Amino acid sequence: MNAPSDIQIHTKRRVLLLIVIGVFAVFIGRLYQLQLLYSKEFEDKSKENSVRVISTEPVRGYIYDRTGRLLVDNRPAFSVTIMPFEFDRASIPHLARLLSLEPAFIAERLKRGEAYSRFAPVKIKRDVNVETIAALEEHGELLPGVGYQTESKRFYPTPARATHLLGYTKEISEQQLRVLGSDYTQGDVSGAGGLEAHYERILRGQKGSELSTVNALGQVVGRYLDGAEDKRPIEGDDLLLTLDINLQAYAESLMTGRRGALVAMNARDGGVLAMVSVPDYNLSFFSGVTPPEIWSRLNSDTTAPLFNRATMTRYPPGSTFKMVLALAALQDSIVSPSWRVTCRGAIRVGTKVFKDLHVHGPVTMIDAIQKSCNVYFYELMLKAGLDPWHHMGTQFGFGQRTGIDLVEEQAGLLPSTSYMNRRYGPRGWTRGYLPNLGIGQGELGVTPLQMACYAMAIANSGTWHQPHLVRAIVNKRTGALDVLPFSTHRMEVSARHWLPVREGMRRVVEEQGGTGGLARIPGIQSAGKTGTAQNPHGPDHAWYIGFAPFENPRIAIAVLIENAGFGGSFAAPVAGHCLRFFLERDRLEEEDARPPSIMAASSLPAASSISGEGPR
Repeated sequence: MNAPSDIQIHTKRRVLLLIVIGVFAVFIGRLYQLQLLYSKEFEDKSKENSVRVISTEPVRGYIYDRTGRLLVDNRPAFSVTIMPFEFDRASIPHLARLLSLEPAFIAERLKRGEAYSRFAPVKIKRDVNVETIAALEEHGELLPGVGYQTESKRFYPTPARATHLLGYTKEISEQQLRVLGSDYTQGDVSGAGGLEAHYERILRGQKGSELSTVNALGQVVGRYLDGAEDKRPIEGDDLLLTLDINLQAYAESLMTGRRGALVAMNARDGGVLAMVSVPDYNLSFFSGVTPPEIWSRLNSDTTAPLFNRATMTRYPPGSTFKMVLALAALQDSIVSPSWRVTCRGAIRVGTKVFKDLHVHGPVTMIDAIQKSCNVYFYELMLKAGLDPWHHMGTQFGFGQRTGIDLVEEQAGLLPSTSYMNRRYGPRGWTRGYLPNLGIGQGELGVTPLQMACYAMAIANSGTWHQPHLVRAIVNKRTGALDVLPFSTHRMEVSARHWLPVREGMRRVVEEQGGTGGLARIPGIQSAGKTGTAQNPHGPDHAWYIGFAPFENPRIAIAVLIENAGFGGSFAAPVAGHCLRFFLERDRLEEEDARPPSIMAASSLPAASSISGEGPR
C-alpha cells in the first residue's frame, strides 16, 4: 500500500485546521451573543432566580359627598398568604385548623396560585383577625412559607346606606381575571356594582413591588439593592359626588318598610342628590369576606334586596306620563292648550271601554293634568297617534339608557310603530292599543331614574342634563379636582308649549282639585304629577314626579312605591317631605353660587390611613 503523499497530508491538515477554526468561531460568536447582545435578557432571567418580587397593594380611593363629607373610608385588614416554593403541603391540615378552612379549599387555592407562579404569594384567606395572625406566628416553624399581608377593606362612616349607589368590592373571579387583564392576579379585589364598579380603574390605583434577594433554597436573605428598585404603590384617586348624604339618609328613612325607589336630582345640572332602592342591604356585609349564609340569604330573598330598583325596574309610569302626550300634541300643532274634551267617565273604542275614576265634565289640557283626567288623554292619544308620542318620549330619554355613571341600568321600553309591527304584525294591532299608552299604561316601561330626568327636563322647560353621581375626581398626584364633563341638550319643543304643561303640574300640587296636594311645601310653590300604575300581579304601584321651587327649580324628584295604591296618597307625601327637607336648608344656594373646582382636594377631610405594619 502506498504511503500518503505530502500533498494529501497537507490537505488533511488544512481541513482539520479549518474545522477547529470554525468551531472556535462558533464559540466566540455565541459568547459574543450571550455577553453583549442578550446580556440584558439573561440578566433579567438571573434576577428571576435570585430576586423575589412581592406586590404591594395600593390604598383604594375614598368617596366623598358633595360637601366633602367622607362616605367610603378604608380600614386595615390582614390576608393570610402562602409562598408555594417554600410551603410544605404536609402542613395543610394544620393550617386549615388554624384558619377554620377545609384542607381541600387550601389545596385548590394553592394549585391555582402555583399555576400562575411558584414564587408569588397566594392569598388563602382575607380579612382575618389579629388573634389568627398571632397564632400563625406562634406556629411559624411548622408552617414554612405562610405569611400575611396588610391590606384594606371598605368602611362606611355615614348616616345613610346608599347601598346600590356606592356598590362594594369583592375578590375577583377567574372570569373577571381574564377580562381585567394582567394588572390583576388571583386574590385581588375589584368593584362590584355601583360606583365601585364603574370607577374601578380610578379608585384602585396601581400596585407597587418590593424586591428581596433569595438563596438557592428560595429563602429571603435581604432586600435587593437595599430597596433601590422597589416601587411604591400609587393610591387610587378619590371621588367627589353630587350626592347630598343628609338628603339620602332622610329619603331612606321615608322609604323604610316599603318596596320601591326614589331619585332626587339637581335640576340645574343633573347631579344626583339622592338615590334610594328598597329593600337594600348593609354594605358592611361585603367590606371583608362575606359569610356564605349571608350571601345565600340575600340571593334567595323574594324581595330582591340586591336589585337596584332605581335603574333596573321597568314598570308603566301611569298618569305621570301624560305630559309627554300633551307636549307631543302641542309641538305638532295637533291641538291647542284650550282644546276641550267632555269627560263622562269612560270612552268606547270598538268593543272596548276605557274608564276613568271620575266624571270630570268639560276639561282643557291644564285641567286634565291638574285633575288627571284619563278620558282627555284617551281622546288626545287617538287624535295624535303613536308616532308623535314616541318621538317626544325619545327626546325625554325614554326607551334608552340615560348614561348615568353606574354599571346597572336598563333602557326600559317605549313602544313605536316598528315595535308594534314586529310584535303584533302590521295588521295585528289597532287603534284600540293607543288609549292605554296615552295614560302611561300598556307595554310602556320606565325606570325611576328616567322619570327623575323627565321631571328635571320639564322643570327646565326643555333642558335635559345627563344624570351623574360623580362631580369630580380628586387627583392624588396633582391635588387638583378633575371636574367631569356630562352632556346637556335642548329638546325640540317651542318655549310656549312648556307653559300650560308646567301650569297644570303646579295646579296638581297647589290648587283645589289637584291630585298631588299631599306633596305641598309650606311657603314654597312646587309642581308635580301623580300616577297610579296598574299591576296585573297585585295592587297598583304609586308614582309621583315633581320639582321645586316652581319659578326657579333646584331639585327634581321621582318616587315609586310598589303595590302601594294611589300615587297621590302614598308617593306624593314622600316626595313632598324630601323636597321640603332639601329646600329648607340654606346651604344649597351658597354652594351653587361657586364653581365646583374651587373646592380643592386639600380642603377635604382627612381619611384614615392604612399602615403597612402588622399587628403589635
